[in-house]
Amino acid sequence: MAPTPATAVPTVYGLDIETDTTVDGLDPLVARVVAVAVAGPTGVTIFDDGNEALLLDRLDWHVASVEPGVVATWNGANFDLPFLHHRARGHGIELGLRLRPDPTLPLPREPLPGHAHTNRAWWHGHAHLDAYRLYRGDVVPALGVSGGLKSIAQLCGLEPVLADTAHLHELTRDEVRAYVSSDARCTRELVLRRWPTARYAVDRGGEGEPVAVPRVPEAVG
Repeated sequence: MAPTPATAVPTVYGLDIETDTTVDGLDPLVARVVAVAVAGPTGVTIFDDGNEALLLDRLDWHVASVEPGVVATWNGANFDLPFLHHRARGHGIELGLRLRPDPTLPLPREPLPGHAHTNRAWWHGHAHLDAYRLYRGDVVPALGVSGGLKSIAQLCGLEPVLADTAHLHELTRDEVRAYVSSDARCTRELVLRRWPTARYAVDRGGEGEPVAVPRVPEAVG
């Protein structure tokens, strides 16, 4: 029997970012994005231009150009997506990314500056699914395991690339590319393996509005 539209698996893109760890890599007001990976059905596309504005612009064009589907992240509702949003707005770049704060969703950790709540998101023609929130809701409490991507990926039989992210700046470019692409691939695979239930965690309700954020200091752009 053919799958119904509700259960058919859409095109899923795993997305992961890495930031500058020579400063506080968790603060978009001081740290730039150094690499982004988008894992799709035909492979992984990596953006790691030394010029951050160019990196963000190329990333947005890529997301706009691929078949509409679901962008999957791991804690992207609280980190990856608002981080990208901050950095792009600081460069005067208008991404197709839209964020909508949702106070009904759990806030797993201190939010980024300018974000008091967990976000729902949409990017061009793509919906968003935060796989961390999905697994945190059932697998983590049921098994008493860490909610980190690496822990869940290994639990599910995947072999993620491991690295000390606090010292990402000490890795070679090829090592960073391998690391960020591994996270994007693992995120995508973890969503695909659970699509019958994961589909209920997709952000719905229409596009939100960009969140106003402080301009990125010129010295770190």
